[in-house]
Amino acid sequence: MTNEFRAATRLGAADRTGERAWGMGAELPQEGRVIAWVAHARKIAAALAVVLALSTPPARSQSLIVPLTGHRARSIEPASLFHTLFSDFFSERDGTTYVQTGDIPAMWLRDSSAQTIPYVRFVSGYPILAVRLLGVIERNARNVAADPHANAFTANYRVWERKWEADSPAWPVLLAWIFRQQTGTRALFTAAFHRELRMSVEVWRCEQLHARCSRYHADLPTETSNPDTGMVWSAYRPSDDAVRYHFNIPQEAIVAIALRAVAVLAVDGYNDRNLANEANSMASEIEDGIELYGRAWRPELGGWVYAYETDGYGAQLFADDANIPNLIAMPYIGWCSATDPVYLDTRGLALSSANPWYYKGIYASGLGSEHTPPGYVWPLGIVGRALTATSSQEVAASVTTLAETDSKDGLIHESFNAGAYWAFTRAEFGWANALYAELLFRTLAGFSAMPFTTSGTPVLPFEPLSSTPVIVIEPILQLDNTTLIYAALNQLLIEAGGRTIVPGAPGVVMSRSAGSVRRTPRPRAQNRLRRNPAT
Repeated sequence: MTNEFRAATRLGAADRTGERAWGMGAELPQEGRVIAWVAHARKIAAALAVVLALSTPPARSQSLIVPLTGHRARSIEPASLFHTLFSDFFSERDGTTYVQTGDIPAMWLRDSSAQTIPYVRFVSGYPILAVRLLGVIERNARNVAADPHANAFTANYRVWERKWEADSPAWPVLLAWIFRQQTGTRALFTAAFHRELRMSVEVWRCEQLHARCSRYHADLPTETSNPDTGMVWSAYRPSDDAVRYHFNIPQEAIVAIALRAVAVLAVDGYNDRNLANEANSMASEIEDGIELYGRAWRPELGGWVYAYETDGYGAQLFADDANIPNLIAMPYIGWCSATDPVYLDTRGLALSSANPWYYKGIYASGLGSEHTPPGYVWPLGIVGRALTATSSQEVAASVTTLAETDSKDGLIHESFNAGAYWAFTRAEFGWANALYAELLFRTLAGFSAMPFTTSGTPVLPFEPLSSTPVIVIEPILQLDNTTLIYAALNQLLIEAGGRTIVPGAPGVVMSRSAGSVRRTPRPRAQNRLRRNPAT
């Protein structure tokens, strides 16, 4: 562990709380101060929930009541919403946090960041979580340094998979931005993180000029693409499948959003205005490229729609995959509003038979993927649809599908057969579990979205940031659910000995079941699945 990172994570809980609560407005640039003061209000609400949680009986004696369609309801244990946090996050010798994607022994840049984001909101109530989540940010900074083209890494920083997916470096940046705006801490501004910001911009610029700059090569069916679109060349989709055309529009959108975050973080943390200018310039080029090459006029589909992929010469793929970023999730990542006309027509296309990866069955309908068998629907896609819905009815329908097709312990599969939900791929998928928790945080307790964009509004101008419709309407019930959620986290932390990790102590994890420390040997084989003894 570097002295710099050790010093940052050694801050006492009281010191960190004071830094987050009152230092934020002075430290953030003008662009982020409004968001910062909104965060203060959220912290006051969180503090109230913590007080109520501490005076509440253990969370496992109470359940969240989830409204379903048909005047039905289902109870779930609020502790299950933190499953991935207590099962897939591991303390490492260097003080970082290794995040396993569930049942695969590797750490994806995208998945690990997306698994972390829903839990950033709880740091103000439980400062010890800051250590764990800062560890994720620092570890991915070192992962990117190991190979900026790779998408997944082992616990010893070796490349697990080297598929160039343009959105992969974007997710760690966005996690860092959300952590910064929610907490105000400067502990993330390490030398490794500065290097990550520079390397991410460099690799995006090089792949923007792929034919002239890049040494990355993949054995793909097509290598033809327009070098003058301003967009970033990509070899693989967020599903890890090969692209048909090298400009994947959802990937381009999230890269542009991440570049704006790079610009703010570079100045805020390092006064690196050259990097900020480069990032802003590239973001503008990508945004223009999406508008010029990533849309098409399709009267039979309602008008203008976004393509899923394009080669920049006129060839376009009109489809959508369940893996995020996808077209359905464009409002979730902050590209546009959920009521944007082009988005709505695109959504209609994605959720219809016009999309080759949209499947309907007896038990579910939704987005699938080339990554899994035909007819298999991904819960991740169902959650993405619900997060970007414009009506409580659509949210309730999605939640009902998830509740009726999940595992017996309430965990989310990677995909399942829409006509036979007991046939599935992967028993539990860490990213899907975390995003499902995000959906319930918003719809049962009324938690606000944490914006991905630095402006707090969508990239497309004059559009409001969308909010997910709630399915629990009464404020008193939302507060009750908030209390249960905080009480569950509080109880899990108590059972973990009051901490979630032990920084710098190799092989030590906290047992949830006994509230004691258990020492477990680290697996030596890099392809061995890690299992947290707390599960």
